Formats: sequence, structure tokens, C-alpha cells
Amino acid sequence: MTHFSLEDHGITVANVLRNPSPARLYEEAIRYEQGSAVSDTGALIALSGEKTGRSPKDKRIVQHQEVLDDVWWGDVNIAMQDEHFDAARQSALDYLNSRDRLYVIDGYAGWDPDYQVKIRVICERAYHALFMRNMLIRPTAEQLETFRTPHYTIYNAGRFPANEHLPGVSSKTSVSLCLKRGEFVILGTEYAGEMKKGVFTIMNYIMPKQNVLSMHCSANEGEDGNVSIFFGLSGTGKTTLSADPRRRLIGDDEHCWSDNGVFNIEGGCYAKVIDLDPEAEPDIYNAIRFGSVLENVVYDPDTRAVNYADNAITENTRCSYPVEYIDNAKIPCVGGTPNHVIFLTCDAFSVLPPVSRLTPAQAMYHFISGYTAKVAGTEMGVTEPEATFSACFGAPFMVWHPTKYAELLAEKLRENDVKVWLVNTGWTGGPYGVGKRMSIAHTRSIIDAIHDGSLERAETRPDPIFGLGVPQECPNVPSEVLNPVNTWNDKAAFEETAMKLARLFHDNFKAYEDQASEEIRAAAPKV
Repeated sequence: MTHFSLEDHGITVANVLRNPSPARLYEEAIRYEQGSAVSDTGALIALSGEKTGRSPKDKRIVQHQEVLDDVWWGDVNIAMQDEHFDAARQSALDYLNSRDRLYVIDGYAGWDPDYQVKIRVICERAYHALFMRNMLIRPTAEQLETFRTPHYTIYNAGRFPANEHLPGVSSKTSVSLCLKRGEFVILGTEYAGEMKKGVFTIMNYIMPKQNVLSMHCSANEGEDGNVSIFFGLSGTGKTTLSADPRRRLIGDDEHCWSDNGVFNIEGGCYAKVIDLDPEAEPDIYNAIRFGSVLENVVYDPDTRAVNYADNAITENTRCSYPVEYIDNAKIPCVGGTPNHVIFLTCDAFSVLPPVSRLTPAQAMYHFISGYTAKVAGTEMGVTEPEATFSACFGAPFMVWHPTKYAELLAEKLRENDVKVWLVNTGWTGGPYGVGKRMSIAHTRSIIDAIHDGSLERAETRPDPIFGLGVPQECPNVPSEVLNPVNTWNDKAAFEETAMKLARLFHDNFKAYEDQASEEIRAAAPKV
């Protein structure tokens, strides 16, 4: 840890701690940040204030001429003018300059040295600094000495509200990215996940320019070197299913696929911990120790034991920890070309099979569609699961048009003969409110059968509406569970609900039909 000058960034605060140790950040958080505590397992407990999830409607990208033709402008990437970004940036600098102490975290995004991006975080909260120390790739002392000018800088002034009267700002929260200048400004939200997803958004712009596919997915590797990647939005099981004690973890959320293979973007994991079960998720549970950050959890004031079932603050309770806290993490976090691509969906309608095999055309259709359900707590205002379509299983973080990422994926699937699967971790026996959540034990058995090859050898039958290849048997999974209609008491209601979801797929895909091939369009459900 060194004292550091930020004058090149327009900040004159004298007390700046650069890359302080976790122990120092604990001391700073306990001393200066209300609500901070140390859990009985040694993790730092922190509160993110009013915002306990991301604020995607407040995200903006500066509309420079240099990026005008690259960015997928619209509801995901809302344009902001340069002068209004300057005003927001100045508000952040003015606020940061008024603080008694600041923290700087310098680190890397991307484990492959050929594609590594230097990131600098400037913040006022020790909790934010520890969070990003976990989530970025931690430089060695020698690397820190030669780090010099970052490629991108995050100015986190989250305790200071944005100017709602500024054009391009719609609330007291503003999360704005200037790709030309390499700057990311946060105002009006202390939710740490905004920084993490800001880095992901940056990588989603940079990587495709280098013919590298950036992906909202987890990844792990078997003993024989076979790699699987798991696509899915938050709450679909990426972190849980990739934390497999029999496989080495490459990463839990954000990766890139280059000609070299797969590499993790991050240096840590950010796991949901609501209802965390030490028996079902021992790797995550055991990672919650000194150096980890527990966010917005409820704990016993005497024993400091965390009540993971308590959602009094939010459903979106989280823990950030270095990837090496997973015992079988693969360091460095890189792997070969994937053997399996697994799309995870949380089907709130309970009509998709728990597992199905996809043809290449179906893979592209479902990748572009990105069907799942938003899970309670992931975003502000979402209190129960609701059906949604998120292109590439990560539309809120995509910068280019979804077909850019889909074309890159198609190219890599064709070149490498990769097997593609759709796994439903959502509901069985009826829709949300009637049925129940898919058994995690059954889902793990399905993933095991994908990895050991038994599902590939199993007989499949096409789903009559969605056309997917449904395996008729899977070790340790009851056969009636594999065909969702068998789990419903009311078969007519099942057919009606399945057709409803099929129509939603068609309605959603209209936005992409003009850029999709006939083969991909033919992979749509039958209506």
C-alpha cells in the first residue's frame, strides 16, 4: 500500500491509499463506514445504502462520432452528449475532492496477457475498494510499479446524487461511460455491482473489435482439460453450477473466447447468497472468510453469524471473494476451447425441459433470444420472477448489436464442433406460484451427464412446440421430470402455457428477423 497522487485525474486529496491490503481496508471500513462489521467467518459486512441492485435505466454511453456506428443505441445503450458527461464527471470530481481520504485500486481485466486491460478505480468507500480488489485481477508488486496510465478509469462518487436536471440524467442515479476517453462515472448509487458490470461493459466493447467473443458466462474445466461454459443471467445458476468440486473453476460470470481459448475477465466471484446452503453450495460457503465482502446481509449483532435466509434488506444479498478462495480454482484463469456450451434459463412458465440438446441453428436462435426470468432482487423494483428476453444472455451489458456477438459465437461453434445444451433451472410442475423450483440435485446430475457423455448418447425426442432434442433418460433424474408436461396435473393448461411462451419467443425475435438467416428463423418454436 502506498500513498498516491491523483493530480493527473484532477483530484488533489492528499490522503490517497493505493491498493491497500484487505486488513487495512477492514480497519478503514469499520472506522469510517456506518453498518460495517466483521462476520463470524471473517468476511467484511457492508451496506450499499438505498440501492441494493443495479440501475440499468440510468446507464448512459457518450455518443462520440468515433463510436457512433459501433454501439447498439436504444433502451440498453442510451446516448449521452459529451458536454453532459463532462458535467457529471465534474460533479464526481468535485465530490471526491471534498473527501478526507480516497482509495485507488489498480488491476487488470482479462487473464490472457494478449488481451489484458488496465483498470483504475477511484472511490471513497473502503468497502468499494475491497470489492474491486477482489473483482479485478490483482497485480504483483512489480506490475504495480509499472502500471502507469490505465486504459480505463472508474470514478465512483456514488454517495453524491446526480443532477436530475442535467440532460441525459433521469434520476439521482447516473452511471455513464465514455469509451473515447476511457472513463466511467458513478453518481447516486453505492451498489458495488455497478463497478463490476461497468468493467464488463467496457470489455464487451473492446473484445469484439479484436475478434474475441466476450460472454456473460461461467466456465470450468475437467481433469482431462475439457472446458464447459455456462451462459445465463443472474440467478440462473452460473455461479452455483460452475463451482463444481470435481472440476477446476475458470470463473463464475464473465469470460472471453479467443483463438487461444477461454479466459476469465475477473479476479474474483460475486455470488448471490440468499438462502445459501453450506451442503448444496459448499465452495461458495467456504469462500466467505477474511478478505471477502458480504453485501446487505442480516446478521446477529452479538455472534455476527449471518442469517442467509433473511431478505429484510434485499433478496439480492451478495458475497465478493477472490477466485482463489475456491479450492479448485484454476490459476491463471484460462482454459482451452470449450467442448460444451450450456445455456441456463430460469423458465418461470415451467414448460421448457430441464435439459435439451440444440442444433447449431437452435443454438443461435436461443442465444439471440436469451430467454429467462429476472430473479427477485437483481434489479431495483423486481420483487418476483418475471419472464424476460435478454439478447446473448446479457443484453444490459452488450455494447454492439446482439448479432455481432451471435456471429462470433456461430463462427466458434462451427470451427470447433461444440455441443450446445439448454438447461432449465426454473420451475417444474407448474408456473411460478403453482409449481416448484427445479431440484438443484437434478440439475447437477444433468450437468454431470453432459460432462461424462451419457446425455450425448441418450435417445432424444423433439419437443412438439419448441423442437428441442429432449433426452429420454438421465442418470439420477426421474424420467417424468425430463418431459415437463408429465409434471403438470392439468395437461391442457400446460399446452396453453407452452403456446403462450412460444408466442412470446416469436414476438421478441421480430427485432432480429431481418438480420437472421432462414435457418435460424426456422429454429423458432411452432405457433
